[in-house]
Amino acid sequence: MVRQHVSHRSKSLGAMLLEVYSIMMTDPIADMLTRIRNAVSIERAFVDVPLSKEKRGIADVLQREGYIWDYEIIEQQPCSAMRIHLKYGPNGERVIQKIDRVSKPGRRVYLGVNDLPEILQGMGISVVSTNKGLLSNREAKEQLVGGEVLCSIW
Repeated sequence: MVRQHVSHRSKSLGAMLLEVYSIMMTDPIADMLTRIRNAVSIERAFVDVPLSKEKRGIADVLQREGYIWDYEIIEQQPCSAMRIHLKYGPNGERVIQKIDRVSKPGRRVYLGVNDLPEILQGMGISVVSTNKGLLSNREAKEQLVGGEVLCSIW
């Protein structure tokens, strides 16, 4: 994340300096995963993330694979958000133990169907961006497609 400092002088404010910070994200997926990781570590019931098609696809995979309860879209101005309802076991244990970014903007990781990893001997998943949409590594193997490995979860 890069923080830009923008200063404005206003005639009506005289010598007072108005400071505005705008935040640019270089990796929105890593930001989403970090928000989930932080929310799980403090046992929050849900976490809000800025909405995008790719993040919604990742949430779909996490829901299909049983790592989150569900998610909802929150329409607000100027941008929409997605509220992800996190899942915990009957005794409050974490369902998501670890969530890591694999393919990064500076180092993309593309794997064929035969090279897709099995996470913790099938106990975890990878989210793969394929030409058939975002799929778990299991779904990608069933459909015989490879692609970019976005993240791994267990």
